[in-house]
Amino acid sequence: MERSRIAVAGASGLIGSALVRSLAADGHEVVRLVRREPRGADEVRWDPQRRYVDTAGLAGCDAVVNLAAAGVGDRRWTPEYKRLLRDSRVLGTAALAEAVAALPEPPRVFVNGSAIGFYGETGDRVVDEDAPPGDGFLAGLCVEWEEAAEPAARAGVRTVLARTGLVVARGGGAWGRLFPLFRAGLGGRLGDGRQYWSYIALHDEVAALRHLLDRADLSGPFNLTAPQPLTNREITAAMGRVLHRPAVCAVPAPVLRAVLGEMAGDVLGSQRVVPRRLLESGFRFAFPGIDEAIRAAG
Repeated sequence: MERSRIAVAGASGLIGSALVRSLAADGHEVVRLVRREPRGADEVRWDPQRRYVDTAGLAGCDAVVNLAAAGVGDRRWTPEYKRLLRDSRVLGTAALAEAVAALPEPPRVFVNGSAIGFYGETGDRVVDEDAPPGDGFLAGLCVEWEEAAEPAARAGVRTVLARTGLVVARGGGAWGRLFPLFRAGLGGRLGDGRQYWSYIALHDEVAALRHLLDRADLSGPFNLTAPQPLTNREITAAMGRVLHRPAVCAVPAPVLRAVLGEMAGDVLGSQRVVPRRLLESGFRFAFPGIDEAIRAAG
């Protein structure tokens, strides 16, 4: 992509901050959407709960990227927190999609975050972007999340749905909690360890998002996961191997359910998701294997 003006919602999060650094390093002008009063020309006010966006601040943007969402694993899933999980995704996406659609000169592309939770429990079955949505809270949430982006697509803006897997990184997300445990020698498999985890290195996540921004022929859903999902048991072994720590402290499924409540279903569930469309588009992973993804995360 030539030097562009790109608006990013969720710019302070794990993925958003890494994307902003990458774009800025290549000379792009990045505009951050913020919920407080803007402090400079590089910030735009928005209020996802009220579905408000200062559209004047989006004028001249070549692309809009929405990565804003409350963390799935940040708290126990009480009814109140489930409502926050939904509202932060659905209302925020609707606000941005409607703002993009209303612009006299809309951006060329709208990239909206989503997740592989869309597919629900898949067991050992391999699924790609052609698979239908699954059952359960997260699957239903992802369906609503993606549907909220429709106003942008109907306005003729190229709309991409980035269904991200588990991001291998130290700075946040599920893996951000795993690293300290394994370094302390307290890591181990979760449940029986046979559930599949579809992961992606943070470096590859950012590179994939930029690939989707750059390619004018790409739209619709894309799975952002490494090519070969692995079981929790295999990933646990890799963490111990790379970090040179024993990985013997298994956490039984009943304990996880007692501690995490409904969220335990996400931890113990199996999702064997592959990035068929991303690979077919010519994207190449820098860290496709789990050992190299863990090493890249530091």
